[in-house]
Amino acid sequence: MAGPMNVTALVVFVVLFGFVTLLGFMAARWRQGGAPGLAEWSLGGRRFGTLITWFLLGGDLYTAYTFIAVPALVFGQGAIGFYAVPYTIFVYPLLLAVFPKLWSVAHAKGYVTAADFVRGRFGSPALALAVAVTGIAATMPYIALQLVGIEVVLGSLGVHGHWPLLVAFVILAGFTYMSGLRAPAIIALVKDVLIYITVIAAIIVIPRELGGYAKIFAHVPAQNLLLAPPSAHNLGAGAGYATLAIGSALALFLYPHAITGLLSSSSRHVVRRNAVILPAYSLALGFIGLLGYMALAAGVKAMPAYASGFARFGPNYAVPALFLQSFPSWFVGVAFAAIAIGALVPAAVMSIASANLFTRNIYREYFDRDCSPARELQVAKFASLAVKLGALLFVLYLPQTYAIQLQLLGGIWIIQTLPAVLLGLYTRWLHPLALLCGWTAGLAAGTAMVAAKGFASSIFALKIAGLTIPCYDAVSALVLNLAIAVALSALLNIVARNPHADATAASDYA
Repeated sequence: MAGPMNVTALVVFVVLFGFVTLLGFMAARWRQGGAPGLAEWSLGGRRFGTLITWFLLGGDLYTAYTFIAVPALVFGQGAIGFYAVPYTIFVYPLLLAVFPKLWSVAHAKGYVTAADFVRGRFGSPALALAVAVTGIAATMPYIALQLVGIEVVLGSLGVHGHWPLLVAFVILAGFTYMSGLRAPAIIALVKDVLIYITVIAAIIVIPRELGGYAKIFAHVPAQNLLLAPPSAHNLGAGAGYATLAIGSALALFLYPHAITGLLSSSSRHVVRRNAVILPAYSLALGFIGLLGYMALAAGVKAMPAYASGFARFGPNYAVPALFLQSFPSWFVGVAFAAIAIGALVPAAVMSIASANLFTRNIYREYFDRDCSPARELQVAKFASLAVKLGALLFVLYLPQTYAIQLQLLGGIWIIQTLPAVLLGLYTRWLHPLALLCGWTAGLAAGTAMVAAKGFASSIFALKIAGLTIPCYDAVSALVLNLAIAVALSALLNIVARNPHADATAASDYA
């Protein structure tokens, strides 16, 4: 066990967790107005304004596992963990330039998933199915890791066993089924307030106790402060850092939950405004990363409870251990509630997004093309329950490393949909069969590179003309994907043009 039960912290935690649970169920009646249907339940009727979208996307993208895993990576491996800061900076210009077009065409055509768009744009059910299956496969372990985040904080409070996860599952399943996307949207407001309170307190109180930031950095081993420099035949860790940041940025808004958050916006201008104001989260993320160095300087490894906590949770226990050492029990309850609530928001949106993909692009396409809106909504609700149950089974019956390994693959897999989704917004020149071949090759290559390292790292050292180039597997696989898609499209567009018409028009993107 990670330590004895902290009763005061647990009481505060339960009160705050219970409050957001109540909000989740009450959200079913919040801002209703449209006819019952899939878009009303899963996209909030596409009526969220700038502020709600900002909180929803922030709660959706900056998860409990981010709060735990980013500082854990800095704690264990050093500077490489800060790749999360530039990648969240790179991503917002991409959001500003590209995703208003996706919002516009989805709004014009009633699309609720990226696979809906691919189906209409290229007229290829097989390509749409590939995008849908990739999205679901990349998201399932991500939901599991949100539950792992809850388990870490509960274990740190002295609550052990799997029954708390079962309670969290029932709560999450209940308010998602009842309220759809409205539940995580309204809970995200509370979650972000608590997260910012926690981060601000941490960056003020902990450095003051440790003697200031200069002393914190003085306790960090030199090899953890800087990336390994390049040499004559090796570009060094900087190449892996840069490609990890760029690849993560390209992948982030391809995840189904990110697209669901975007499509819930009331206009393309809301999407553009959020591209401008969302970088505020990047500032908070930088401070969250510093918690890893603070944990090193605080000597949490020498804490008596750390050994047992580390044995159960690994480096993920670093931040909970730091908070338990640095704050009074009542504030520990606030901080841990912020992390746990930060798991509910993305887990809810992820399950809704996966349910959309299953309902629209698998069930409706292959099992019941004439299903009514009511039937479609019911299937989506049950699918969202099934997705959450699958994530729960991950946590209960498989080692956590399995979920982590699959989530590692998630970014590599989801980025392989970029040619069909993002490039498809600008051109239909890429042939759907070529896109499928590129997608297959990218998935196979990316998975093989991770497997070759025993699923322990997503950086693979490429050997090119005697030069070693450490590169994020997702980027290497995407380059292969694009090369095959372009080369085959050039051939297929000559000998076998796509016989299917484009269901979208130029005016749909404006």
